[in-house]
Amino acid sequence: MRPPYSGSDLTAMTACEVTGLLARRAVSPEELIEASVLRTAQTDPAINAMPILCPDRARAHAERLRLVPAEAGPGCLHGLPVSIKDLSAVSGVRMTCGTKYLEDFVPGESDPLVERMEARGAIVMGKTNTPEFGAGANTFNDVFGPTLNPWDTACNPGGSSGGAAAGLATGQVWLAEGSDHGGSLRTPAAYCGVVGLRPSPGRAGGASKELSFGLEGVCGPMARTVEDCALLLDSMTGFDPRHPLSTQAPERSFRSAVQEARPPRKIAFAPDLGGFAPVEPEVRALMAAAMAAMEGTGTVVEEAAPDTSGLYETYTVLRAFGQASGPGMMSEAAQAHFKKTLSDNVAAGRALTVDAVIRANRGRSAIYHRTRAFLEGYDVIACPVVGLRAQPSEVEYPLEVDGRKMADYVDWLRFAYLATMCTLPAISVPIGLTAGGTPMGIQLIGQPRGEAALLAAARVLEQAVGFGHSPIDPITR
Repeated sequence: MRPPYSGSDLTAMTACEVTGLLARRAVSPEELIEASVLRTAQTDPAINAMPILCPDRARAHAERLRLVPAEAGPGCLHGLPVSIKDLSAVSGVRMTCGTKYLEDFVPGESDPLVERMEARGAIVMGKTNTPEFGAGANTFNDVFGPTLNPWDTACNPGGSSGGAAAGLATGQVWLAEGSDHGGSLRTPAAYCGVVGLRPSPGRAGGASKELSFGLEGVCGPMARTVEDCALLLDSMTGFDPRHPLSTQAPERSFRSAVQEARPPRKIAFAPDLGGFAPVEPEVRALMAAAMAAMEGTGTVVEEAAPDTSGLYETYTVLRAFGQASGPGMMSEAAQAHFKKTLSDNVAAGRALTVDAVIRANRGRSAIYHRTRAFLEGYDVIACPVVGLRAQPSEVEYPLEVDGRKMADYVDWLRFAYLATMCTLPAISVPIGLTAGGTPMGIQLIGQPRGEAALLAAARVLEQAVGFGHSPIDPITR
């Protein structure tokens, strides 16, 4: 049973429903902005999801859209309010990246991805909370404090796109931009009962200008339904020379793939990825029920997993290398503010040997080709997003899962590694509630550059499980 919802009829609608109204001029962007402002005021004191607001900028953008309509075609949002994670620049709006050193920083220009979304009719309502530089899967920082899980405010919403997921779950906006390295789109989606898609690198913009050729960190869409997620992905997609890995938008929209979805032929169900990571019994039970529902659609579900040999070492080396290359290149004054887990990760990156990086890059190629060959026999891989339910807000990361001790702050996120290292698209779809009453999602991993088929499979799963998508009022503890 879903918790109550006391917001407006507008904020309860799906993004696809609202953009249909916008296209017919049955509702105006201005009305949606005010509905978003009101719903955020009603809910954010309890969850702290979107601490940076820019309603005046949003109203000015709506007025510009009245004079110059948004680009037509797939992904046109027609003036729909959205949120942007506080790691992506929005011109004239604070961008703290969750660190005290940047507490008052205001960029003069937007990230190219934000520019594309705005050109296609997105109206930015504000910036969502993130852990410092997106490091970690509990959303808190020294600038704005913690974001709380709307299904139980004693728990955290996951991270690092925790503010985006929590805001979506309560109906603050209809769509949210997030980013993902170690599950940062997938974990908060799983814990807040929404949908989060990690696309292939280059599908939705790119990494920072300083690390333009980075493959691990990507931006992507979050929404309350799979079709809404596809709509936002369509608005994000396209080539931009400022993002050298970006790709052209496909001829067929991702939303149309969802609308025409048919059950996948065969799923590889890997409840612990062949023993790669521990999983609590209640998570296993929820996943098994979801796979039984998929079998009811005619899909063959077979328990199987790709060979993950060397995946942990490969991921942790390349993650540390990336942290040293990114936050680790900031000034000493900036790094003096870093939380311990981030500064430790930077130090680990600086201590890497050349041989370690060589082994990690070669290992990544081997893992990719083994997984690619494995996927020749399956449409998607189904596995956990994470191995346990949402944790108390004050717990930065769990010290053990199902009795197995965690080595560090990313060890419990092992199920995120495979898609990230292999540049495969992956999506989290809600499948039910844990015994504590917080949501849990399941991860589907698709074929190389296979977002369309992955979204279609996710849509079939969404319908088979029937979790629901209406927003909720925060449950305060």
